[in-house]
Amino acid sequence: MKMIATRFLAAATLGLALVGPVAAQEIKIGFVNSERVLREAAPAKAAQTKLEAEFGRRERELTEQANRLKASADKLQKDEPTLSESERTRRQRELVDLDRDIQRKRREFQEDLNQRRNEELASVVERANRVIKGIQDSEKYDLILTEGVFFYSARVDITDKVIRALNAPAGNGAGR
Repeated sequence: MKMIATRFLAAATLGLALVGPVAAQEIKIGFVNSERVLREAAPAKAAQTKLEAEFGRRERELTEQANRLKASADKLQKDEPTLSESERTRRQRELVDLDRDIQRKRREFQEDLNQRRNEELASVVERANRVIKGIQDSEKYDLILTEGVFFYSARVDITDKVIRALNAPAGNGAGR
């Protein structure tokens, strides 16, 4: 939370520095907490519900397999004193193979889940950006800050001025 506040303060300071040329006019600045949007907005919640429905069964199966592995390991430990060396070795090998299989399935599951989560969140972020841009336009915000994304009006954009200064001959003193 402190990092977000620090980012916001730095971005707001940058935003205020950019608005120097229009200081005589009122500047309207807004901030959007992207993390909160992705946690609380209905499309984000719908995406989460969709992912849970899509991946819930696989996750439950993996949990059941892990529980069976643990039960088998506990049984082997309990039975170990009465087992022959070959039987103990065979059961240990089965447990290792089963553990390896579960770990592989868990990695595949995590990769699939992460890929789908990224797809779903990208859709929500794209939609949120369109909404933010619409709010900026309709409510005449000069600058809207989010974590890492800025929406600004042409009134505060000094990019052309910076480019002209950079393109000016070196001896004229611009940009120093």
